[in-house]
Amino acid sequence: MRAAELSLAFDDRGTGEPALLCLPTWCENRSAFDRLVELESGHRRALSVDWRGHGEAAAADGDFTSEDLVADLIRLLDERGIGEVVPVTNSHAGWIAVTLRRRLGERVARAVFLDWIMSPPPAAFLATLNGLRDPERWRKTRASMFASWMGRGSFPEVMRHIGEEMGAYGQEMWARAAREISLAYGQWGSPQHALACIHPSLPVLHLYSQPKDDAYLWAQQAFAEGHPWFRVQRLHGQTHFPSIEIPEETAEAIEAFIGEPFPPALLSE
Repeated sequence: MRAAELSLAFDDRGTGEPALLCLPTWCENRSAFDRLVELESGHRRALSVDWRGHGEAAAADGDFTSEDLVADLIRLLDERGIGEVVPVTNSHAGWIAVTLRRRLGERVARAVFLDWIMSPPPAAFLATLNGLRDPERWRKTRASMFASWMGRGSFPEVMRHIGEEMGAYGQEMWARAAREISLAYGQWGSPQHALACIHPSLPVLHLYSQPKDDAYLWAQQAFAEGHPWFRVQRLHGQTHFPSIEIPEETAEAIEAFIGEPFPPALLSE
């Protein structure tokens, strides 16, 4: 559905707070969360959105930024009468959730990030962002990125989501995505650093399937030892899209995290 005063399209199912607010990444539709919203709506209110210029949302009227997307979300939450929320974000929509917490404070109760680069970005990733902004190289860059997201598996729903839905976005949107993601990493260095600057601390769970490199997991576990509000869990999926590939495992991990107590003293550290 789409409200008259909003740039977003959205699904809104179930009852009870904190509500889950499922946020696709750039150049992605809310269909990435269809099964997860279905599962979670049996536990609590669950929403998913199409950003302006995406999916079934209103066409974009000129350029827009991450700040515009945050403003759209706040209007949506207020219009729908939603108080406490837990953003569940795909990839770099995590930056939007971090800004949402800064705007709304503890109304953003916790956050779940799916397959996000939590560390400073590798050189290869920065090269990908540059490639997406290059009119001559963006198609080849995107094709390589899509192939890496599939991992070693063959999952029809993930393939359809990538090829038919994400593949439908043109260079203008991919370049915008690369610009906004680059700006966020340039400002904060890494999501971990941005999260560490939030006070009181935001309880966070990072769920991911890629990469399988143990060193990446160990680095996050080491970060968690010094930051008791941070949790990390490597899932059993093969692709970049656990909400599509393994929605049941993803939902189970989210519910366990929401039910975990975080005493106020823990969040003040």
